[in-house]
Amino acid sequence: MALDVDNALGAFLKARRGQVSPQEAGVAAVGRRRVPGLRRDELAALAGVSEPYLVRLEQGRDRRPSPQVLDALARALALDAEGTEYLHELARGQERPAVAAAPEAVGPGVQHLLDGWSGAAAYLRGRTFDVLAANALARALSPLFAPGRNLVRDIFLDPAARALYADWDLIAQQAVASLRAAVGAALDDPALGALVAELEAGSPEFGVLWAIQDVRATRNDVKRFSHLTAGALALRRQVLSVPEAPGQCIIAYYAEPGSASETALARLGEDAGAASG
Repeated sequence: MALDVDNALGAFLKARRGQVSPQEAGVAAVGRRRVPGLRRDELAALAGVSEPYLVRLEQGRDRRPSPQVLDALARALALDAEGTEYLHELARGQERPAVAAAPEAVGPGVQHLLDGWSGAAAYLRGRTFDVLAANALARALSPLFAPGRNLVRDIFLDPAARALYADWDLIAQQAVASLRAAVGAALDDPALGALVAELEAGSPEFGVLWAIQDVRATRNDVKRFSHLTAGALALRRQVLSVPEAPGQCIIAYYAEPGSASETALARLGEDAGAASG
């Protein structure tokens, strides 16, 4: 299983080192190379640390890198702000005792809030991407958005997801990177371990993406859906965090005013209301 809980920082450094080519880093590639990315000595030189020290970090024998060292490694690895913060979070997480994650619950009023958004397909997402609550329009948009489903599991293991998402390859990449960002350093969460083990066993594509260790929080962007009856939909995603429940967020999809997608989404909502009535 690709969950290196005991040495998460070292595993991240090794994975990201493998994703940076010498050309991207401005390193002269001389002779035959045994690794696709940077060698340890090259990363160490770029970050201004000794190679033996980098070896200790990657092997988990040194667990107290300074913020300055972490920033230097982040620059050498060309990490963006999210990747840099994740690197720091992993380093901080190594110094904290493991804490069992509490079961997730739907906060008071959340379902009422979701149901009040008649023009948006909205659901509550948990820390490991379980759907905890949803309104009728979200369920009409796809059964994948019904409570009890897991968004990442369905993307990789349910054929319906490949039919639903017009840009499945991009959605899959984003989902894995967003899962890492949402979980952060809490890699010892049993729910995460079970999910990753199941997906690695059932989807080689997930295993490849998880091993890369990309980190990218869920963003407000546009997704393209291919609905069985409503047809093609281009919906804008809005992400709202739930402050009293760390790791939870509300995802809402809505259409641009006056667009064909707005008409199709409204019709889908009417059909859902008629079916429930």
